[in-house]
Amino acid sequence: MRLFRKSISDLSDEALMQALGQGDQSAFTELYERYSGKLRGYFRNMLWRDEEKAEDFVHDLFAKIIQHPELFDTSRSFKTWLFSVASNMCKNEYKRMEVRKNMVQGADTSFAASSENVLNQVQDTQFLAEFEQKLQSLDEKHRSVFTMRHLDGLALKEIAEILEINEGTVKSRLFYATKFLANQLSVYQLTQ
Repeated sequence: MRLFRKSISDLSDEALMQALGQGDQSAFTELYERYSGKLRGYFRNMLWRDEEKAEDFVHDLFAKIIQHPELFDTSRSFKTWLFSVASNMCKNEYKRMEVRKNMVQGADTSFAASSENVLNQVQDTQFLAEFEQKLQSLDEKHRSVFTMRHLDGLALKEIAEILEINEGTVKSRLFYATKFLANQLSVYQLTQ
């Protein structure tokens, strides 16, 4: 029975980062298990539903963490810091893509439709494809807030800290994004 020492899974994120800074590899493993899935989903949603790119970004982010754990200020929230870094990585990717887009016009991507004949599955697939398309049509600042809040489950305060804006701005962007998506997807609203 251990009375004085917590197991690695009981430590806070910030304590794990301190342990990682002291060379504890199990702390890194614990952080990776806690956040890799959430980050993969965040990157996928922010980077044009590209699974491979999302996976690469997760690995790049965790490589930075393991190589330079001292970059984290342990007086801050690890989750907020982590998503701030992820958000900045996406912004840098948008800039790179804009440069590429200006140099080479038009790679057209299409989504393959499901071959299943069940009406509900077809409607769900159509809705999801339409939702993803409309979400991607939002500008980055609105898409980012909507994704962090509704797909990643972050609190308004956390989003404000990550994006370095006030909570009122987060609420405003969230309201705009939600209203836009509701209007664009109104054909899918249930009728009673």
